[in-house]
Amino acid sequence: MKKVLFSIIAMFAFQIVLAQDTVNVSTDILYDTVAIEVKPEFPGGIGEFYKYFAKNYRTPNVKKLNGKVYVSFIIEKDGSINEIKVLRDIGYGTGEEAIRVLKLSPNWKPGEQNGRKVRCSYNLPIAIDTR
Repeated sequence: MKKVLFSIIAMFAFQIVLAQDTVNVSTDILYDTVAIEVKPEFPGGIGEFYKYFAKNYRTPNVKKLNGKVYVSFIIEKDGSINEIKVLRDIGYGTGEEAIRVLKLSPNWKPGEQNGRKVRCSYNLPIAIDTR
């Protein structure tokens, strides 16, 4: 009886050790920009981003259009932009145009955590005013 009990305990302990060895840690964790050590950045900073955006954005031909388009996207480890989503727009194709311009964007400087480049979510308000 003692041998059987010892064998069962030994097999259980061995399985625990094997399970610990096979744990994989994903390197593709998605970080929130707010909680990251080094924030992702458009080449030249956010001011340059807004200049780039204003230059490339085709504002709808609607008088007195005023509001904000809110977009979210992921900045990958290589700085490319992925998974662009419009969270809120003001109609007249403003959200679709924001997606078009973001897809054309040059690569950003990626965010970093613990000295490594990481994927980051990024939320951005874009003001539209045709008054």
